[in-house]
Amino acid sequence: MAVTDPIADYLTRIRNAQQARHRIVEIPASKLKKAITEILYDQGYILKYKFEEVPGKAGIIKIALKYDPVTGEPVIRGLKRVSKPGLRQYAGVKELPRVINGLGIAIISTSKGVMTDKQARKENVGGEVLCYVY
Repeated sequence: MAVTDPIADYLTRIRNAQQARHRIVEIPASKLKKAITEILYDQGYILKYKFEEVPGKAGIIKIALKYDPVTGEPVIRGLKRVSKPGLRQYAGVKELPRVINGLGIAIISTSKGVMTDKQARKENVGGEVLCYVY
């Protein structure tokens, strides 16, 4: 079965892996997914990641999930897909969303690349609101 929404699939795989308390989750790679993975890492939501190249294909992203050392709870509390293939959600720089009053991040696909809502405000660009992470 072909995946119609690769970003939703990506978020669901992370969500499911956390629910099952997996340490590592493997996701088919794409440029967009790699960019989102780098943002999650930079923001401290995941431990580490590795891009594995597969000849002739986009490859695989291996993500080491992060859990609270004391409670064992996943660091990522929520992943929410905002812009869907059936209904794209765009926001200008003035309307960029704030996730839980700045505690979470919104991942935005802009003309200057994929970035967080904070970076997009700094760069003064709007774009497609891909997802919320908190």
